[in-house]
Amino acid sequence: MSLNSSSFKIILGSSSASRRRILSDMGFNFTIMSADIDEKEIRMEKPEELVMALAEAKADAIMGRLQMSDFTKDEAEPTLLITADQVVVHGGMIREKPSGAEEARAFIKGYSGGHASTVGSILVTNLKTGVRKEGWDKAEIYFHKIPDEIIENLIKEGDVLYVAGGLMVEHPLTSPFVEAVVGTIDSVMGLPKALTERLTREALE
Repeated sequence: MSLNSSSFKIILGSSSASRRRILSDMGFNFTIMSADIDEKEIRMEKPEELVMALAEAKADAIMGRLQMSDFTKDEAEPTLLITADQVVVHGGMIREKPSGAEEARAFIKGYSGGHASTVGSILVTNLKTGVRKEGWDKAEIYFHKIPDEIIENLIKEGDVLYVAGGLMVEHPLTSPFVEAVVGTIDSVMGLPKALTERLTREALE
């Protein structure tokens, strides 16, 4: 089936600017709702399980604020709720959003001259049928040495404080120090396009 976005609606359950940008690039129109859950309450040992559990918790929280009968009635066109989560894995440790500037600085210094991976989940919930389709994607990032003044400028500018592991490969200050990405850049940015498209199709079938 072709994904003609005029035949269904999308709610992006995320406040992430990069996810908004990627979904727009894919040609979708959507509205935005953020979940506002306490992510620290959900703990799992495996990064894949953690990001899936968080995407599900975000979907449940958003659905709890919606008038579900509006979406399930016969004449309603399908609405897909897309939720996602991402962590960075470095040295075998799961990293979420840094607690502040000090932790962000330590995270980024750790990547310098080394590598990290991102593990991200996507959950697509068809609010009309209740069907849920989920998956996760992984990418590896290898870094050149990142100079201290670059790290300080990243901290001062502040965007790295709000992303998993303080990691923004697409940031103009960071990107010159990225040696290689194994996987896709959209996966690193938190919304793998191919996976999102596949789950969207499956949720509509």
